Amino acid sequence: MSPLLILRVHADLRLGLGHVARALALQEAWRALGGQACLAVTGDARARRVGGGTHPFLDQALPCEAHDLGEDLHQALPEALKSRASVVLVDQWDTTAGFLQSMRPLKVAVLEDDTDAHETADLLFQPFLEGIRWPDHPVKVVNGRKVRPFETTSGACRVLRGSSFIVVDRTALELRPKRMPLQPLAVHKLLITFGGSDGPNLAQKAFDTLAHLAAEDRWRGACTLLAPNGIEGDPFPGCTVVRGLPELTRRIPAFDAIWCSAGVTLAESLCMGIPAAVWGQNERQHGILSDLAIANGCFDLGVGPEADLGIVREALTQWLGPEGQDNRQEQVRDGMALVDGMAASRIAQELWRLSGATA
Repeated sequence: MSPLLILRVHADLRLGLGHVARALALQEAWRALGGQACLAVTGDARARRVGGGTHPFLDQALPCEAHDLGEDLHQALPEALKSRASVVLVDQWDTTAGFLQSMRPLKVAVLEDDTDAHETADLLFQPFLEGIRWPDHPVKVVNGRKVRPFETTSGACRVLRGSSFIVVDRTALELRPKRMPLQPLAVHKLLITFGGSDGPNLAQKAFDTLAHLAAEDRWRGACTLLAPNGIEGDPFPGCTVVRGLPELTRRIPAFDAIWCSAGVTLAESLCMGIPAAVWGQNERQHGILSDLAIANGCFDLGVGPEADLGIVREALTQWLGPEGQDNRQEQVRDGMALVDGMAASRIAQELWRLSGATA
C-alpha cells in the first residue's frame, strides 16, 4: 500500500500562502516516488478554500486530498487521518513541542524551526535558519553512518541544513536556463511582489520609492507591481499595478529583476536566474534574507516596514542602473548555485526513508 504523507500547513494574513505553495511542490515529489499525500490546513478564509480541495492560485481542484482543520494554528490532526498515514511534515513556522508530540505515533518531520520544539521530532529541514551554504565534504562516519557537513543532530532530531532544501515549484526547474543569463546594462522590466496578502503594505512603500525615482528621472524602466490591497496614487509612466498575477512562476522570466520578500517567489527567482532585491517583512524574515545576501544570492534592502526610503532610493538607483550590472550578474551566478530546483525531491526522499516505506 502506498504510504500517506500528511503536509500540515497554516495560511493567514501573516504567513500568506507560501507554505501551501511549498506543500504542493512537496506532494508532487512524494507522489512521484509512489506515495499518497494530503494537505491538512488551518488558518483564515484562504485555508478554507485549500482545505475544501480548491487550488489556492488556480480555479481548479487540488491534485491531492485536503482537510480543513479550522482556524487554530495548533489544531491536532484527526485520529482517523493519523491512522492512515506514515509520516507528517509540519510547515507553519510556529510550533510547540506539545503540538509535535500530538502527531505521534507517526514519524514527525518539521520544515524550519527557530525554537527547541523540533527536538521532539524525528527530522528537521533547515534551509535558511542555520546558514544556507554548506559543503558536501569532508564526510565523517558517525555511528556507522556517513555524515556530511550539512547534517547534524539536535536532541534526538536529525537536522538537514542549507540551500539544498529550499523548495521551488517544478515549473521553476523546467524554466531554469541551461546557461547563466547575461544581465542587461540597466533593469528595464522590474517585477515587484511581496506576497498574496502583503500584510505590512510594502507594495505602497515600493510604489512611492519608484515613483520618486521616476519623477527625478533616475530610473526609466517599466515595473509591474502586485498590490493585493491596491495603491494610493496614480501610477507613474511605465508602472502597471495589478491585484493578482495568475501562474506567477511562469511570468517571472519575462522580467530583468524582481523586488520581493522572503518566500517561494524569491526562491523561484534565484532558481531561474532572476536577480532579486529584497525587503524583509519583519525581523524574523530579515534574518533569512541576510543569510541569503551574505551568500550573494540577493540584494538586501533591510526590514521593509522600518526602511528609510531615502536610503532605499539611493541603493536601488545604483542596483537598477548600469553601476549595478556586475552586482546583478554575480547574484544570478550565486543565486542559481544556491537554489538548484531539486530540493522537493531531496526532501521527499528523506521523508520516504523516514516513513520506512520500501520502493
